[in-house]
Amino acid sequence: MSRLAGGASIEGMEQKLRQALTRRQKLHISDPHRVSSAVLIPIYRKHGQPHILFIQRTDRVRDHKGQISFPGGAYEEGDENLLQTALRESTEEVGIMAEDVEVLGELDDYRTIGSNYVISPFVAGIPWPYQFKVDEWETEGIIEVPISTLLDESNVRRDKDILEGEEIDQYYYHYQDKVIWGATARILKQLLDILADVPQDEKP
Repeated sequence: MSRLAGGASIEGMEQKLRQALTRRQKLHISDPHRVSSAVLIPIYRKHGQPHILFIQRTDRVRDHKGQISFPGGAYEEGDENLLQTALRESTEEVGIMAEDVEVLGELDDYRTIGSNYVISPFVAGIPWPYQFKVDEWETEGIIEVPISTLLDESNVRRDKDILEGEEIDQYYYHYQDKVIWGATARILKQLLDILADVPQDEKP
């Protein structure tokens, strides 16, 4: 069970989100021409407010240089499954240990534009405060964003893009001087839609 500072449980929040995630059917994408990858979406309460953790990638990584994303990366041969990929990468990039993660459910798979990945997202609760350990080679830093800010329509801009010949919606979430965009923003939009559908008295 994840705990807030002072020992208060956030199990109630996680339970409501888990129920919302399990009620939906995940879209799986099987594409042999793309690299399988996975990300973890860490959610926790900080100063009483639910937050989501993002990372900003360095300019040294091969793909998605300087972009804001969730912790994660490509599937490797030693990974038992894509969940293990997400957990392994989260440990490597920001020091989140697998034993501290409570997986709440999955979102749909997403294709990237401009690179060759299929991303499988896993939503998880983690405790706070937490001693993050940033891998400075891959990760420029962490960005902690209140969910309430992301749900504020004034902080998102919408546009269109082309993915494999089809027009898709793109989103740009603004937080302070940062912009969350690309596949990360499309994954985030799905999560926020799920949260928005939870009745008002059940929202985390």
